[in-house]
Amino acid sequence: MVALPHGATAALRGGYDEATRRRAVRELSVVGVRVELPSNQPIVLLREVDGDRYLPIWIGAVEATAIAYEQQGVKPARPLTHDLLRDILAALEAPLKAVEITELKENVFYADLLIGDDLRVSARPSDSIALALRVGAPIRCADQVLTEAGIVIPDEQEDEVEKFREFLDQVRPEDFAG
Repeated sequence: MVALPHGATAALRGGYDEATRRRAVRELSVVGVRVELPSNQPIVLLREVDGDRYLPIWIGAVEATAIAYEQQGVKPARPLTHDLLRDILAALEAPLKAVEITELKENVFYADLLIGDDLRVSARPSDSIALALRVGAPIRCADQVLTEAGIVIPDEQEDEVEKFREFLDQVRPEDFAG
């Protein structure tokens, strides 16, 4: 193993460790971003692809904008940070295979970027999601995290989710500016 800054590790041979291979993970899709009232704090809402749990994660305004831009197909005149990272990975021929939301500690979510066959880099979930959307990589979450922080929205509240989706169709990334 090679130690990298901020807890990143690279297995030089053999790919990800066995604990990674065995970890129970669920694939998620991005429902969208919105501003939570009254705190005016942006959140990204994820939904379990093969289940009924949602995972809300509070994020920063910059990351909310980056996610909203990508979901709405907005192409800025100059690359944003996540666009730059996508371009660097492409230039290095280091594909982002997936992102994983790995744990929740003291109300803070943690995530990893799975790059190539043998690199796992620690990252914030918001940055991971923004990058995954740009490269089409799957977003996964440890089942334990979904058990701890996931929510099930009763059928009668599905209408609220649909209204949220309609809101997302109308919201502009500028709405998330601090």
